[in-house]
This record gives sequence, C-alpha cells and structure tokens, in this order.
Amino acid sequence: MSVGLVSLRPMPLIGAHVRDDDPVSAAAEVGAAAVQVFLADPQGWKKPVPRPGDDALRASGLGVYAHAPYLVNVASTNNRVRIPSRTMIAQHAAVAAALGARGLVVHGGHVGEGDDIAVGVDNWRKTVERGVASWGVPVLVENTAGGENACARGLDRLAMLWDAIGGSGVGFCLDTCHAWAAGEDLETLVERVVAITGRIDLVHANSSRDPHGSSRDRHANFATGTIPAELIAHVAREAGCDVVVETPAERQAEDIAFLTAALAA
Repeated sequence: MSVGLVSLRPMPLIGAHVRDDDPVSAAAEVGAAAVQVFLADPQGWKKPVPRPGDDALRASGLGVYAHAPYLVNVASTNNRVRIPSRTMIAQHAAVAAALGARGLVVHGGHVGEGDDIAVGVDNWRKTVERGVASWGVPVLVENTAGGENACARGLDRLAMLWDAIGGSGVGFCLDTCHAWAAGEDLETLVERVVAITGRIDLVHANSSRDPHGSSRDRHANFATGTIPAELIAHVAREAGCDVVVETPAERQAEDIAFLTAALAA
C-alpha cells in the first residue's frame, strides 16, 4: 500500500487592498486573510510615518503587504525622479518591515520618451545593489499594463530586467489585469513567468474593464470584467502564493469568496 506525502507548504492567503485608516476592520468586512495597504499618499512623495492602527494590524494575524506610491520610478533617466524614488523605497520598506509585512510592491517603472530601456534596467540593477541589504522586507517588482517605455511590460522586457536583478533577493508580483492588458496568454502565463524569474511571490488577482491587449490598467470585479473569472483563478492556483484582490470595493467580498472556493477546490 502506498502512502501519500503530506505537503508542508502553507496554504496561500487570499486578501485585498483595503483602506488605510482601519485595515483590520476592512479585512473583516470582505473576508480577507491578508491586506495590502499604502503607507502614505499613493500620489505623493511624502515620507511614511507610523499610524494609530499599526499596533492593531501587527496583532491581527493578517498577512500584510505594502504598496509603494505610484510615483516611484527607479528606472527613470531623470535624476529628480529616480533618486527620490530610491529614497522612497527605503523609507516605505522600513515602515513595512516594522509592520511585519511580507513584501513591498513596486511598479517596474519606465524610461523617458526616446530613452533606451536598457538604461532603465541598469538603473534598477543599481537600485537593488545599493539598497537590498538594508530594506528589511522583500521588494516585489510588479509587471505593468502598458507603455512603450515600460521596463516590466511583457515577458521580453521582464526577461531583460530579471537578467539584471534576478538572484538578488528581489521578488515578483504578477498582476492579472496588467498581463491581460499587455496581451499575454493567461492560460500559460505562470509557467512562462517562472521560467524567467524562478519565482512568483504575490498575485494581484484583478479582472479588467478593457479587452485583451488594450494596454489599459483599469481593474474590474470578476463578475463584470473582461477576463474569465476561472482564468484569474487558474493563475492564482498555478502560482501557489498569496493573492491580493485590488478590485472595486463594492464587490470585493464576492471576488474573495470566489477565489477562496476556487482554490480550495
């Protein structure tokens, strides 16, 4: 008689990007086992500071992820953007580490019009080499939806980037809406990404308001978006890591419930 092996790998957590003022209550409202939060204004350069709800979040037992502000762009060829962006990653990583976060998500960024993508990739390399030892929390580079000058749009660009920063301890966050917008085949996406990066540390499970290959980053709930919900679940299942839903709040609980049932099955 053969005896099956029991996997010791922990079950992935399914969570949501929630409001920053009371993430613990927001997680309970939508049935999330993990949360993703901004630590400061996502559209600004303000340094993050500890907040009144941080102790409750640390004590909650929730998995915690932080998302860097959208302005962060360490690939930029503009010193007035790139250098503050490096500082922002260090500042947000420090606060995220104090929260016990599992990672800090940072967009892949882009270079200026007419600039060489290779320069942006090298700027990422320099950022990682100078900062990774002091960050205190994994930085998870996220694929992006569009832009001819983007460093993490499409798997060819991702391969260039990972040749420069792979093996440094930097992780990867795979966004289903962004991959859909970039024209990727979600059925085979996980296998192809892992062949490049060797890892997927977090999935952003989002549907899209736009057709395949649109280059537009507009998230939608599973029931109303253009990506088949089972295809989103397939990506999450194949990746085998924590999942964060960044869909509109009004049906976020429904999206989490769908993923929970799909992954359990």
